[in-house]
Amino acid sequence: MAGLILNNKSMALCLVLVICSFGLCLVSTHAELQRFGQPAKTDGTLSFLVLGDWGRKGAFNQSEVAVQMGRIGEKLDIDFVVSTGDNFYDNGLTGNQDKAFVESFTQIYTANSLQKQWYSVLGNHDYRGNAEAQLSQQLRKIDSRWLCLRSFIVNAELAEIFFVDTTPFVQSYFINAEGHTYDWRGIGSPRSYIANLIKDLKLALSESSAKWKIVVGHHAIRSIGHHGDTEELVSKLHPILKANNVDFYMNGHDHCLEHISDTESPIQFLTSGAGSKAWRGDIKEQNKDGLKFFYDGQGFMSVQLTQNEAEIAFYDVSGTVLHRWTTTKLLHSST
Repeated sequence: MAGLILNNKSMALCLVLVICSFGLCLVSTHAELQRFGQPAKTDGTLSFLVLGDWGRKGAFNQSEVAVQMGRIGEKLDIDFVVSTGDNFYDNGLTGNQDKAFVESFTQIYTANSLQKQWYSVLGNHDYRGNAEAQLSQQLRKIDSRWLCLRSFIVNAELAEIFFVDTTPFVQSYFINAEGHTYDWRGIGSPRSYIANLIKDLKLALSESSAKWKIVVGHHAIRSIGHHGDTEELVSKLHPILKANNVDFYMNGHDHCLEHISDTESPIQFLTSGAGSKAWRGDIKEQNKDGLKFFYDGQGFMSVQLTQNEAEIAFYDVSGTVLHRWTTTKLLHSST
């Protein structure tokens, strides 16, 4: 895919030698977050769409949302698309030859403007299937737009986008799976996995000199939707975002569109999880502090960035703008 550049250095596997009771053992630790280059436009601006919780073979208005994404994508001349997870329902993919990939992705998002790179994270429903399949090179051969990894970084010049694998943070998936089977291959010890991910994220955020810092995960830090706040992210991830001047945290998981301003920092919490099935009337009344917008129907979000300004817009299934918000970076003010 043009413009997609892998930093080989960041793929280098860190190896340590340890002495164990049975002799000399070679133990591999985590790799640094992989980095991909995504050029901004020639005028230095950047625009993209954000969609979550979508893969239902066109059902529940997925196809209708896709049509409007194509229209808005052309109007904004988008550079790429961000998927916030739960890419394939109900239980992810069965393997890298699962027809659901083509039926829910390739055959749905057909507009010319959407023939750009799609950067995706895994959601909890994706982990209920063959999670490794979504990470495979085979899917990229079927549709070159597809790029899904557990955690990675997209350097889009004007902005750096940090994709975080949030599902392993949620303890209930390990303690009470409610009859579901999760594909934890590649995770190992959840505690070590999370500790290593947090370490890598903190380092990458602290070293970033991007004008805009964006973090993407599947689960919400703040939400008044069905699932509400994700306590593990509130305690483990939120402090890191605040300490490193992150501008936006974008997520799915709750099947709605939502904008909440952090009461403790300039961070904006943006939920775009309305790509297909929505949950009408499923609203939590508690903790509405900072709430700017909530919509319980289908839709998606757009992001437009310049050196000095960011504009966020939410659209419904008809492409109507439901909420628009701008901020000026130099003045740290919003309207």
